[in-house]
Amino acid sequence: MTKGPPPPPPEWARHSAVWIGFPSHPELWGRDLDSARREVTDFAEAVHADGAGEKVILVTADTEAATAAHIMAGDIADVAIETFGDIWLRDTAAIVGGDGKAHDFGFNGWGGKYDLPGDDDVGARLAQQHGLTVVEHDWVLEGGAIDGDGTGLAVTTRQCLLNRNRNPGMSEAEVEDRLHRDLGYDRVLWLGDGLVGDHTDGHVDNLARFVGENRLAVPEPDDNDPNWHVYQSAARTAEIFGVEVVRVPSPGRVLNKGAEVVPASYMNFYIGNAAVVVPLYGQRADHRAVAAFEALFPEHQVVGLRADHILTGGGSFHCISQQIPRRR
Repeated sequence: MTKGPPPPPPEWARHSAVWIGFPSHPELWGRDLDSARREVTDFAEAVHADGAGEKVILVTADTEAATAAHIMAGDIADVAIETFGDIWLRDTAAIVGGDGKAHDFGFNGWGGKYDLPGDDDVGARLAQQHGLTVVEHDWVLEGGAIDGDGTGLAVTTRQCLLNRNRNPGMSEAEVEDRLHRDLGYDRVLWLGDGLVGDHTDGHVDNLARFVGENRLAVPEPDDNDPNWHVYQSAARTAEIFGVEVVRVPSPGRVLNKGAEVVPASYMNFYIGNAAVVVPLYGQRADHRAVAAFEALFPEHQVVGLRADHILTGGGSFHCISQQIPRRR
């Protein structure tokens, strides 16, 4: 196996900055635009903390959105303008690796579902704007499809990374080889399917996340949870692999206005320098989820914030952000 770069630092390592996508296209957000912008701004404010050393950069697609971001965020965030299709920067922004370089992968609209102008190269443009060296990679990989614990261990799902709509014909062994070659991951924990209704084809950042070295958080479903089998299978697979599994609450069955199940998950939390920000959905388990993360991250302030309107676009706080690790 070819020697790869050092693996990306875990999300709980110190950040120099974070990119956060700011809703910019009224035609995509409709009546939810203003409310989604408020939720994004609240998220940015929670991440921002005096002395934390994590610069918040709200990324907007045009001057109207930039003006709105300036007015709503004030001095808690810088505002950048870079054309993009939508705000899901976890998937479209570059992954800053352990080598300090911005690793920019192919992006095809989550398997051809949403082909929006600017999404395929916004990662490279943002990295260049930030003064990072960009390394281009010739295969499709979204940041929300993988999570790492900083030791070279990554977790992902077969539903996403082995999906024929991403890299047709690429085997599990070939994906592992490329993850090692390009990002330095030398061990991969393969889970099965992701959440019901997730148009990303099973991104792992909605399913299971590392909260420490070799320590994986997986939701504990209730009896009416549409993802009961998904969560139980993930926990069982991880335990067999040899990872310590900790269970946190699930929001359970969350429906949209059309009474369809949506991929609401507390796993879409963001770990900043000072705060861990957990998306809430007005569910009975919201307060228990915040308490669970307080126990997992005692040195952080855990902030629970509503993310209902961001979720109408398909994701939450982790999906709209991409951190820039502090140089070692």
